[in-house]
Amino acid sequence: MTDKPQLTPNAPRQSARSTPFGVYSRPNDGGISNIELIAAVLSAVWLLGSAIFFLMLPSDQQPDTGGAGLRFLMTMLAIFMPVGMIWVAATAARASRVMREESKRLQAAIDAIRQAYIAQQQGQNLGADATVARKLDEIAAAARKTESTLATFQSRRDASTRLAPLKPAVVDDQPALALGTSAADMTPPLSHEDFIRALNFPETAEDTEGFSALRKALKDRNASQLVQASQDVLTLLSQDGIYMDDLRPDRARPEIWRQFAQGARGRPIAALGGIRDRSSLALTSARMKQDPIFRDAAHHFLRRFDRAFAAFEAEASDADISALTDTRTVRAFMLLGRVAGTFD
Repeated sequence: MTDKPQLTPNAPRQSARSTPFGVYSRPNDGGISNIELIAAVLSAVWLLGSAIFFLMLPSDQQPDTGGAGLRFLMTMLAIFMPVGMIWVAATAARASRVMREESKRLQAAIDAIRQAYIAQQQGQNLGADATVARKLDEIAAAARKTESTLATFQSRRDASTRLAPLKPAVVDDQPALALGTSAADMTPPLSHEDFIRALNFPETAEDTEGFSALRKALKDRNASQLVQASQDVLTLLSQDGIYMDDLRPDRARPEIWRQFAQGARGRPIAALGGIRDRSSLALTSARMKQDPIFRDAAHHFLRRFDRAFAAFEAEASDADISALTDTRTVRAFMLLGRVAGTFD
């Protein structure tokens, strides 16, 4: 049986399966907006009109303000002061729009925290029932596995073994094919490039390469377990407004990652906890303490990453490890590992 934590009903994690992959990246506010376009058009119109006015005005009709210097100063003010006021208004309008968008994001984060708190309170009341239900599910799964083992044994033994003592048969999660070949043996091995690309998840719905790598990773047993665990924690973190694209962790050398894969913990691998964003660390630490669903998902993800990375490191080059550390999954590991004390 897998050690993936069971979730209680109506928990936030239930919606993780249908979460779009694009939610893991913060919306891009860069580029030229309509405000800048309007301001540029108004500025160009005003400058063109001013140039036509002052060039077409006869010299004998130009105002005499008492000196050439004062006349030049007033002309510059008449031309460029309206342009400056236009861009001041454009800057204020853009700042107002950004503030409104950030206010909406903050309100969404507050609503998510409130829903998580309500789910936690309900989970505390049903904690005993959830534990009993989990144990019953484990017993039922064990019974089904035993029945499957007996059915497999009885359908394949011949007449010469009818009187032989029964021996427990080992049941694999993958279906068996002819001549004892499993489906996992028939599946081509997952390349390092596809494994790394899948752990970064598709950027948008049009990211065909990302979805292709993700489909290949989901066919690999170990990689699919890590991908699903990573999707769970990334979705839960995004509910608090924590996006991996916003984090800029300090990079660690590949040899330190190899030490981690070989079993080193604590101070020797402290450089792996390169997340310095205080707000993300504080929000994650608080939810780790208060939300049992998030805590179970985080520890499950850390275990899956530990196993998958140990297998990856044995065959990966330093360049592969460096590329892997720049994915969203590894940034989530660095964040959750630091909160969980893996690098202390």
